Amino acid sequence: MFKSQMKTIPLLLLFAVLVMPQTHGAQDFPTVMKIRDRAATVDRITLMRLEQLLPRIMRETGIDMWILPCNEDNYDPVFKTMIPYDAWCPITQILVFYDPGPGKPIERLNVSRTNMKGLHEKVWDSRAWDLEKKESQWDCLARIVKERNPQRIGINESDVIWAADGLTVSLKKKLVKSIGSQFSERLESAEPASTLWLETLLDEELDLFDTAVAISHALIAETFSNSIITPGVTTTEDLHFHYRQRFADLGLGMAFRPHFSVIGRHPEVLETYPMTDKIIRRGDVLHCDVGIIYLRYNTDTQEMAYVLRRGETEVPEGLKAGFAEGNRLQDVFCGEFKEGLTGNQMLNNILTTAKQKGIKIPKIYSHSLGYYLHEPGPLIGLPWEQKDTGPRGEVKLVPNSCFTVELSVTRPVPEWGLDAFRFRFEQDIVFTKTGVYFLDGRQTEFHVIK
Repeated sequence: MFKSQMKTIPLLLLFAVLVMPQTHGAQDFPTVMKIRDRAATVDRITLMRLEQLLPRIMRETGIDMWILPCNEDNYDPVFKTMIPYDAWCPITQILVFYDPGPGKPIERLNVSRTNMKGLHEKVWDSRAWDLEKKESQWDCLARIVKERNPQRIGINESDVIWAADGLTVSLKKKLVKSIGSQFSERLESAEPASTLWLETLLDEELDLFDTAVAISHALIAETFSNSIITPGVTTTEDLHFHYRQRFADLGLGMAFRPHFSVIGRHPEVLETYPMTDKIIRRGDVLHCDVGIIYLRYNTDTQEMAYVLRRGETEVPEGLKAGFAEGNRLQDVFCGEFKEGLTGNQMLNNILTTAKQKGIKIPKIYSHSLGYYLHEPGPLIGLPWEQKDTGPRGEVKLVPNSCFTVELSVTRPVPEWGLDAFRFRFEQDIVFTKTGVYFLDGRQTEFHVIK
């Protein structure tokens, strides 16, 4: 298990273990839980987060009440991570969290008809279904606020973090009207709390995230293999639909539309088949950018494969050298993760160190990862911006948060007569108090198609 490894394996040895290349094959494909087990696991972890993480976050950010209203089929991004795996949430939803003070538990109140399976206490009388309307949903919320008299009330509004901006205009109007001017003046953005909630994972979650990444790696290894690819026959579109069918069959979610492409082709092959040709040829460099959702965790991975030409037994040395340089840039990237730094600071540090180490054309465009694909932690570069990504780059790094190591290097490939070829990489990592670790290892050599 990830947590037990961290406690028992010396740091340097642990780093060596966790950066080993993944070696998944059909015979050792990671176990994917059945839906019932996924539901039980997600509900258990969500309760742990609510009991352990929520109090710390509210007290660190200074809000003593947090109100999360949202509508059916238009859920607040934070709300979605605080409810049971298979919760049915009809009509208007309102969660309220209240901190009565040190030494006392955070109240978790459910002002709706939804069955939260013990994660939140139901406080709205079921008689609200009656025509008499003894207490409306919004009146109930107003009573809760008045009885507790919070001084700082967090709501999910943000100009920077989209995942912390889930409160709609109409629901805010209803909220303001319901609680009145006295308490409306105490409303403030819960962006700091939302950001910490979404980006911080418990140690127990890292084991689960590691499994999610292992499944993603295994799907890539399967797709980039001779069991799926027949040179001269298989197309990149075939790979796309194989991958999509496989994760659909496994009941996995799609983090984003999977992408498979040919990013390099031997010059002799190019004389007959241009890069617009989608059939996979011998001498092709293949690339994928794929991600799954498993147990609510998003993965995001880019890997490369090479199709051997007739007579070749190994990947050309120029391609190997480019891959090795990409791995060196990954090491530089991980070495610059320090608690409290902003994304912009890390970007500058990574690029400076990389060039000092002789990596001539590094490019960094990485982001946080977890309950959402591109939110809410610090942004570390963009493909078109290598200095300052603005407010998203000013978010600070916190422990137990996950990221993609998304980057590229550009190098010559002498065997192909190329002065510049771009090698593209993306693997998933976790930053903890003890260091940076690759989830389920990382790719250190091309997948080889014979």
